[in-house]
Amino acid sequence: MDFLEEELKKKLKFNLQEQEIIKKLGIKHEVFLPLLFSLKFGGNWSYKTKKDSVRLMAIKDKVTRYDPEEKLGHTLETIYLFSNPVVLKKEGRVLRLEKCSEKQEREIVERPYRVEVDADDIIKAVLDPGTLKIKVGHVSGPLTMEGSLAYGVSHEMDHLSEVDEKTPKCLWDFRYEI
Repeated sequence: MDFLEEELKKKLKFNLQEQEIIKKLGIKHEVFLPLLFSLKFGGNWSYKTKKDSVRLMAIKDKVTRYDPEEKLGHTLETIYLFSNPVVLKKEGRVLRLEKCSEKQEREIVERPYRVEVDADDIIKAVLDPGTLKIKVGHVSGPLTMEGSLAYGVSHEMDHLSEVDEKTPKCLWDFRYEI
């Protein structure tokens, strides 16, 4: 068996596992898409189903565990998949440069530092490169998220709400100083 054939078998086996986990979670295939995109392509994702207008959002967190004595570590990725998310509370204001796949350039946006978010259903997936396992299950909300997780929730909620920004400031509005 050659390398390409072996890789194809691995991918097919992984896809079969996806189908099985979707069945065990008791969700529709399209509900799993944002989590799947976050797993395969990285980042946060949002999606609105066409058939029944379910709003979906996957938010990814990364935490590196490192042993300085062993000089060895790994980064856990935790992805939260929200079905019909609702932001219950926002706290703080953070200005940041952000690049969205739908825009050509980075823009300055204002995001909350902390959000409390709930949903009809929340699924949590934890990827551990140390064990090569993805632990998946339902969790209860609401969840409080800070920093980059809060920014991600705010950004993806904008997509789901189809918020149009006014004339934003972007990188080209900055000035260099010495």
